[in-house]
Amino acid sequence: MEKMWSKTKIGRLELPHRLAMAPMTRSRAQEDGVPGELSSLYYSQRASMGLIISEGAQPSEDGQGYLWTPGIYTKNHIEGWKKGTDAVHNAGGFMFIQLMHVGRMSHPDNTPHHRQAVAPSAIAPGVEMFTAKGMQNIPVPRELSKEDIQTTIADFRKAAAAAIEAGADGVEIHGANGYLLNQFIGENSNIRMDEYGGSIENRARFAIEVTKAIVEEIGADRTGFRISPGTPLGGIDDGEHGPEVYLHLVKELAKLNLAYLHVMHLGNETLLQNIRKIWMNPLLVNRAGRALADLSVDIDTGLADIVPIGAWSLANPDLVERLKKGAPLNAPDPTTFFSGGSKGYTDYPTLMD
Repeated sequence: MEKMWSKTKIGRLELPHRLAMAPMTRSRAQEDGVPGELSSLYYSQRASMGLIISEGAQPSEDGQGYLWTPGIYTKNHIEGWKKGTDAVHNAGGFMFIQLMHVGRMSHPDNTPHHRQAVAPSAIAPGVEMFTAKGMQNIPVPRELSKEDIQTTIADFRKAAAAAIEAGADGVEIHGANGYLLNQFIGENSNIRMDEYGGSIENRARFAIEVTKAIVEEIGADRTGFRISPGTPLGGIDDGEHGPEVYLHLVKELAKLNLAYLHVMHLGNETLLQNIRKIWMNPLLVNRAGRALADLSVDIDTGLADIVPIGAWSLANPDLVERLKKGAPLNAPDPTTFFSGGSKGYTDYPTLMD
């Protein structure tokens, strides 16, 4: 793992090693979307990860899908996040706030305005979602008009500015996991007949326009982008031409000189290799189910520049120290991932405990 402990750069940041904390929804925000009181402690405990990519924060009321997720579009949200970024910086780390608009992956019971969700097309994902009333089927969303699309792009721009005002070192645009940007890419979730649907170029257009707006607002060196080619999450099917859409998207994003591209890799090795050929800036590769022994393989081969880690960093605030010493790891407790409170959030022990 020698190369993994070498320094590297992300945008304007110099990171101490090649690990990062992956974004993970924890559902512990207050009802108004302000990060919960334990959020600052949770992130600062893990500052040794170097680069922390926060849980997804909705850029608008329409962007919320799950209960108790944080927002980044009001003054109170900014003040709440500022406590977290200050705590991370004081502990020696860096933090990007992930901007997550869920699109159709929502339920009116879970949002502040209780309105119908929005999406590229009026097609339900065909899955259930947890609400205060229990699991419910996600209803059919409202198709975004062209005017709505421009409003949504403006929401992303404002949210990026808000994240920087909150002290974040940058933002990650969530274009993965079945959420809004991914829904425009999906063949079965986007059946539009205008310039935002149909062709390979059109299916990638919304993601590119969101990114350009954010780059104009906060700078390319403070902007990252996450993709998950081939994901079935949220009922998404990329279709036969899915890989071509992603290669076109990556080529266009590469022209913007972003801080990084973050790939949630789900098995298409040829596509990942082709993305690496296109993407010359830092590449983050998060492999589902990666074995601990294989943690540094992608870095050693040059396929990735940084490895984002999810559940292991959740369960081990001092993961970097444990890996360097070869110490045993705490096992993550899935029953507390979204349960609220400190249990399974800020109470995982360190080697010093």
